Amino acid sequence: FSGVLAQDVLLALLELQDTLAGTTAWAPGAGRNVTLQDVCYAPLNPREPGVGDCAVSSVTQYFQNNRSRLALTAWQQDGKQQGTVDWHDHLIYCV
Repeated sequence: FSGVLAQDVLLALLELQDTLAGTTAWAPGAGRNVTLQDVCYAPLNPREPGVGDCAVSSVTQYFQNNRSRLALTAWQQDGKQQGTVDWHDHLIYCV
């Protein structure tokens, strides 16, 4: 894996998503600050969405937008083959 699927890029993407989720902007027409939950698409909680309700289309969704899950490794044995699996394997299994 390289390019946009490198682990350092995925970690940077998670950081950017966290920054965007915490961003506010003054909306003169509304007379208040607006946040992501004011403008996001939240089909499962459309009336009172929180940041976690916003639909995000990102490769990081395969790890629930969580750095700890991206860093997970596990021992796996498949027949006679043994080894450690990590985020690469998880992504391949998902897609």
